[in-house]
Amino acid sequence: MRLSSTLMLGAAAGAGLLMRKKENRVKIQNMMESAKQKWVNRDKKDFTVEKAGNPDPADVEDNKMVSEGAQTSVQYYNSITQ
Repeated sequence: MRLSSTLMLGAAAGAGLLMRKKENRVKIQNMMESAKQKWVNRDKKDFTVEKAGNPDPADVEDNKMVSEGAQTSVQYYNSITQ
């Protein structure tokens, strides 16, 4: 707990020193605004999962991959527990 408090205090002090200059404040404000815009304007196309919950029965390779993936985790769990 003491270490985390010290780290938080150090981060706050560093941020305070960094923001003393107007040019640094402007840079940080621009970075925060850019990050906010990217978060708000993100598309669903950015997500890699597009057909989850709606698999195509004709896509044999995808179905094979999914079934093998489940077995891998089960085999790993069984090897750990034995």
